[in-house]
Amino acid sequence: MNNFISFVRKEAWHILRDKRTMLILFGMPVVLMLLFGFAITTDVENVRTIVVTSQMDTQTQSAVERLSQSEYFTITQTVATPRDAELLIRNQKADMAVVFAPDLASKHSGIQFVVDGADPNMAQQWTNYASNVIVNSSGGIVNAKLLYNPQMRSAYNFVPAILGMLLMLVCAMMTSISIVREKERGTMEVLLVSPVRPLMIIMAKVVPYLVLAFAILTTILLMARYVLDVPLAGSVVWIYIVSTIYIILALSLGLLISNIATTQLMALLLSAMVLLVPIVMLSGMIFPVESMPEILQWIAAVVPPRYYIQAMRKLMIMGVDISNVVREIVILSAMALFILIVALAKFKKRLC
Repeated sequence: MNNFISFVRKEAWHILRDKRTMLILFGMPVVLMLLFGFAITTDVENVRTIVVTSQMDTQTQSAVERLSQSEYFTITQTVATPRDAELLIRNQKADMAVVFAPDLASKHSGIQFVVDGADPNMAQQWTNYASNVIVNSSGGIVNAKLLYNPQMRSAYNFVPAILGMLLMLVCAMMTSISIVREKERGTMEVLLVSPVRPLMIIMAKVVPYLVLAFAILTTILLMARYVLDVPLAGSVVWIYIVSTIYIILALSLGLLISNIATTQLMALLLSAMVLLVPIVMLSGMIFPVESMPEILQWIAAVVPPRYYIQAMRKLMIMGVDISNVVREIVILSAMALFILIVALAKFKKRLC
């Protein structure tokens, strides 16, 4: 046991004395949280809007006032015809136009949106936001109630995704590079012929990254709650329990990559190709998996961060009971067990 603790201390000292590694481990989460929380955002604000109407009845006036008073839209001017509004949009003097029918008050219908569709995602959001603002002031044509995120803030969506990405990258990438570094320097063989069992050596190298992962998890949760004002609606205990399963999975994946890679550069490239691209593109971090082509949905089914991000969104934002994330827990546990068994089996085979 004393030998194991000594190995853990040695690995921890190697990590702590490397200032660049520490900067990456704790600087990257803070920077990413600030970027996705404040800079890289899909929130709708100050959309330049044109009102198209030939007469300003009471109901139309009420809808226009609701638009102008909202933080989402800025009324730039009023024109008489949709063609005038379209010309202004084509000349980049406006982002969208709201066309009111002359008989809106009598028929309680007749609202059209003319939107700059160069960015289809933002165009759809502008339309949805405008619908929620206008229609509720037009006699209740549509009654929209947004659960969990009434302000429609993108940080609610990004924080669980960043959490899944960072824990996977830090645990898998840094663990694989650490073990491969020992192989490159020739010190791994020295460690393996020591009295300590090989499994204990691997565990000793993994434990410091396990502790660092929990430190990063705690940092992100604190920033989410007190900097980005994202609620932690669910049980914090269950958030840590599910995260523990995910961290073990990521560490196992790092061990597996270290068995394949022969150099630190190769380990870094494998981690980037195997982890970074699928996390960003196929985990639901940015793009909904349900909107992808069927073949990509099948590929996304084997991407672990997808299930962790789903679980975190349910626990953090929705505040659901743990019974609602049993599916994600089972899948993550099965993946962690499978990858760990394969990694250890390959490690023992390499020793032989």
